[in-house]
Amino acid sequence: MKCLLLVDIQTGFCPGGHLAVPEGDAVVDVANRLMQKGGYDLIVASQDWHPANHGSFASQHPGKAPFEMGMLNGKPQMMWPDHCVQGTADAEFHPQLDTSRIDHIQQKGLDPRVDSYSAFRDNDQAALTGLSGYLIAQGVTRLDLCGLATDYCVKFSALDARAMLPAAQIRLIEDASRGIDAAGVTAALDEMAAAGIAIVTSDTVLAEARS
Repeated sequence: MKCLLLVDIQTGFCPGGHLAVPEGDAVVDVANRLMQKGGYDLIVASQDWHPANHGSFASQHPGKAPFEMGMLNGKPQMMWPDHCVQGTADAEFHPQLDTSRIDHIQQKGLDPRVDSYSAFRDNDQAALTGLSGYLIAQGVTRLDLCGLATDYCVKFSALDARAMLPAAQIRLIEDASRGIDAAGVTAALDEMAAAGIAIVTSDTVLAEARS
């Protein structure tokens, strides 16, 4: 059972969004090709889905500006611009993403008291989203991940997938992902590889599907 996990390919993380990843929209065409021709049995997408009062927003902390460090629930927290607020255009999937091929959507970041980079659990690792149980129940044996951003939500989703799906092969599709900064992306790729996550390209995936 081969599964593709699309991480947070949302308007808010693409150019023009409230927390844009450089060239974030470049992943959309690659993701569409992977969904169409990648030979996947199951396609899942995560969706950042914050309440308007989420504690990771700088707007909820007087005197704090976006991209400063602050505190949330007693722990250090990057202060983000308001982004991907439930029910807003910023939270929607990118309009060119072929959502008709998505079998399951996993929303995350609903608890205003804790941030949620990973599609599998909150940052404090206390609350699960339910995605790992869903994938195990589906019998997933290979999970390929891609999306936004490589050095945040993609990385943490991949590491949690490696920890929570011990029987599955976990792979990152590098060219179908984009990160916030080059040094962060390099460090994230190294960390994922060290954890046993294979780094592949979309060409590899598409060639496998044709063979």
